[in-house]
Amino acid sequence: MRTATTTLESLAPLSMSKAHQEPKLSKETSDLYEERTWKEKGHYAEDGNIFVPPMAFKFSLAKAAKNLSLQIPGKGKQTFTKFFENGIQVIEGPILHGYTRETIRKQRVYANADGKRGSGTRVWRFFPTIDEWNAKVTYYVLADEITTDVFQQVLEHSGLFVGIGQFRPENGGINGRFKVTNITWGSIKQ
Repeated sequence: MRTATTTLESLAPLSMSKAHQEPKLSKETSDLYEERTWKEKGHYAEDGNIFVPPMAFKFSLAKAAKNLSLQIPGKGKQTFTKFFENGIQVIEGPILHGYTRETIRKQRVYANADGKRGSGTRVWRFFPTIDEWNAKVTYYVLADEITTDVFQQVLEHSGLFVGIGQFRPENGGINGRFKVTNITWGSIKQ
């Protein structure tokens, strides 16, 4: 098994929208509830720093592979997509040191009330947002079919056109975009 330890740098803010179950207070309006609980939409490590769930990077990479549909040389119309979906894993999400519940910025967004674009009713929502970020993310590459060049091409597409977090390009937004500044390859003996 190979590892690709990557250094990623933001090209756009990272906005989070974790589902939470903070109870509504008695007689609390929806607007007041949103104002009181917006920080609960962030992901926090035990030390209080923000982290990005590992699956955000895995799913972004798999979606990028599907978008590109790169064909495997010598395999007819077969693409790399299934190898990115089933042959790569991200086990640990990066901690964004210096960004905590106390220092994260509140972003106000006029969003669809039910979270579905074009559904009609819009309301003001608040999302925890980090303007500039960088992260080290390790991808575990199980599929030998994925070459270093193909991995880099798909990862770069992931950062520019799929992204991570709330209002990312995959969902018609601009947040959560990143560039790849380094990839270091290693191996793990099984």
